[in-house]
Amino acid sequence: MHIQNRRILILGGFGLVGTAVCRELLKRSPAALHIHSLRLSEAEKARDLLLPEKGQCELEVCEGDIFSRDSDGDTVSQQLFGQVGPLRDNDLPKYNLYRMLAEIQPDIVIDCVNTATGIAYRNIFRAAEKACVALETGDPDGEAMQQLLESLYIPRLIRHIQVLYRGMTDCATGVYIKVGTTGTGGMGMNVPYTHSEEKPSRMLLSKSALAGAHSMLLFLMARTPDAPITKELKPAAAIGWKSIGYGPINRKDGPIRMVNARPMPLGQDFSTFDPSAAELRDDVMENVYIDTGENGIFSLEEFSALTTSEQMEFITPEEIATQLVYEIEGGNTGFDIINALDNTTMGPSYRAGLMRHWALEKMVELEKTHDTHSVAFEMLGPPRLSKLLFESHLLRLAYGKMSAVRKADAADLTHILNTLVLENPEVANRIVSTGIPILLDDMRLIRGQKVILPSEAKQISITDERLETWVNDGWVDLRAANCARWIQRFRCIHEELQAIPREDTSSRHLRQHRFWHEENLILPGKIAGWVFAVEDHGSRMK
Repeated sequence: MHIQNRRILILGGFGLVGTAVCRELLKRSPAALHIHSLRLSEAEKARDLLLPEKGQCELEVCEGDIFSRDSDGDTVSQQLFGQVGPLRDNDLPKYNLYRMLAEIQPDIVIDCVNTATGIAYRNIFRAAEKACVALETGDPDGEAMQQLLESLYIPRLIRHIQVLYRGMTDCATGVYIKVGTTGTGGMGMNVPYTHSEEKPSRMLLSKSALAGAHSMLLFLMARTPDAPITKELKPAAAIGWKSIGYGPINRKDGPIRMVNARPMPLGQDFSTFDPSAAELRDDVMENVYIDTGENGIFSLEEFSALTTSEQMEFITPEEIATQLVYEIEGGNTGFDIINALDNTTMGPSYRAGLMRHWALEKMVELEKTHDTHSVAFEMLGPPRLSKLLFESHLLRLAYGKMSAVRKADAADLTHILNTLVLENPEVANRIVSTGIPILLDDMRLIRGQKVILPSEAKQISITDERLETWVNDGWVDLRAANCARWIQRFRCIHEELQAIPREDTSSRHLRQHRFWHEENLILPGKIAGWVFAVEDHGSRMK
């Protein structure tokens, strides 16, 4: 379909991909772009950003939750039945998405909303556990049953597709194209990036399962005679980025507050939140960051680990936008998953690989300017990544070179690292302020008021098994055994390098001498990527 003089609705137009799509569309002079976002302020911000490029195109904004319906006057059971019951014609105008389509009458709908996250954000497993307890005790719990029904993913997804299909057919939309997701950034069941003690987490797999179900429903819609031409692009890598800078580090619940921590006895029990563990300071953490849109902001080393070879790697939103617009115009990109579900994922790209180098260079430059180390903010997940990054960082501060660590004595290394954090409290504070505690060799603990792992613990007993699980999954471990493990890791890397002939300059080996800078540097992001790929068997296959 020609884009010129067409009326186009971009769902999720405020996001990274949505904004890139808008820019690509404006080059082709559409009649109007209707930029949608959950919040009106976001849609207006995207519109204002695009004003210099709009030409003769009208830029309109719209807002709302495309998965919800008006529930004014409805009882709880009526609201739930509105999602699981049959869809009646007179119910259609109650749905925000249907009303939006009916009002705009778009020729083309481009859906950049992360549907899997939007629908599967409720924890169905926890709701089911509560309902099972109620059934076992014979005590009917209305709240537990309500939460379980509200958490059901598939009925909500089916209802969304039903409303989308009816809305587009009723207004004669010609093309619908979806930017989907794999849920894991293109990685497999061994994906190491998950905010959970499970690997992989049930919640993460729920999103992947929902993304797959969504693709199949779109596949069916594409085979329906009166439906619009339906396509889906499915990026199979992390998407980035929006900006790089230095400033306050904000999580979803606000900025990371700095704390003054001190070693304290480990004790017999443990709580996730303990105000007495550290003094909360007035200042917030400031550091070098890269903003990746809805996925949050990452440190230099988190971004490095995420995008290094055999990890998630990444693709730029501009590449997705280019292919998407080409598909609308009738081009055959080979990336339409509706045509070939098993052959059309968009993987990491040459452009992203080229620009990754520049992004990392810029972040290193800012590190030097601000005399800091951008290591981990504990937003990428899992806590084990932050643990590995921080432990590598401490080795970098203490030894500088990988070759020096592999030649070190375990007892000496243990003493040096423990002394480092004790004599340089701000080094420790930078770590524990993110929620990652430090376990010293004498079994004292340096921690902030809140720790990430274990999550939501309240006066639970510390057993040897629990402690080792916490330490392995998300605590900086400065005990002798772990220091010896780091020496062995670096020796293992050295042995890998020794097995590569110096005269072999072919493309056969991924991590060769130049990759590791001849062992003259310690780069935490690369090392964490190696641990995930080699030790944790979390490498990207293709």
